[in-house]
Amino acid sequence: MWADIELAVMTGLRPHLPGVRVADELPDQLETRLPLDWVQVAGGADDQVTDTATVDVHSFAATRAAAWDLAERTRTAMHALAATHNPGQKVVIDDVTTEQRPALVPYGNPALRRAVATYTVSTRERAPS
Repeated sequence: MWADIELAVMTGLRPHLPGVRVADELPDQLETRLPLDWVQVAGGADDQVTDTATVDVHSFAATRAAAWDLAERTRTAMHALAATHNPGQKVVIDDVTTEQRPALVPYGNPALRRAVATYTVSTRERAPS
């Protein structure tokens, strides 16, 4: 059975980003819950051993500078997930690569700014102990 990659990424990011809400759904009144990283699996494939997921991370903050800072801290945190395992899901994250570096993308709410980056996350199920 394949792991929930969104959950693996979210739980992996949280210790690296204290004070940042990391979620797979956007909350109501988003502008009152900043800073926030929204994790979404956007596609991927597998070779029956390795599950390779395309993951978009939307970094929301109150200002342009804060959105850039959060997106770059998140990029560092994403790369720190490589060669780790998530014991709760029994999944190994083998590799994380940046497919699209963070870029500012309009969101339509003047109370926040968003930067979006895309990563490839390669995982496999951890063998039973």
